Amino acid sequence: MSKESFHQIVADVTTQIAGRPLNDELDRWLNTVHGPGSESYQRLKEACIDGVAEGWLCDREGGGIKYGRVFRPEAALAGFSVDVVDMQDIQGPHHTHPNGEIDLIMPLEGDATFDGRPAGWCVYPPGSAHHPTVASGRALVLYLLPEGQIQFTK
Repeated sequence: MSKESFHQIVADVTTQIAGRPLNDELDRWLNTVHGPGSESYQRLKEACIDGVAEGWLCDREGGGIKYGRVFRPEAALAGFSVDVVDMQDIQGPHHTHPNGEIDLIMPLEGDATFDGRPAGWCVYPPGSAHHPTVASGRALVLYLLPEGQIQFTK
């Protein structure tokens, strides 16, 4: 899996959600159209697993979390940045989402959940905040951030 191929797989989803409000309706739509069991979910999960194995995804580590920004926001990704984290039974640093956040939860071991949610998509609206938490196993989580905006709490 090359970064270029991964970019196209992500762009296939981001172009479909361009300009849509980050809300419960988008959450439901993503889980219906691109949720677990769909071809797009499987492609994204396999691409992330391959990218981690090849060393170009989650190429940094801090506080027990492997992470990395894969792509900065750009027009081809509908203005989203793309980050992927590898977390196992851990709570990450508190942060806010000025423009919202869209997460793809991909359990790898156990019955891993992200913020209490199983495999699938989780949409946080603009202005929301959380301690990202993976429990009951290990998961990869792909983050789409409008304009790449995230603010870590000091």
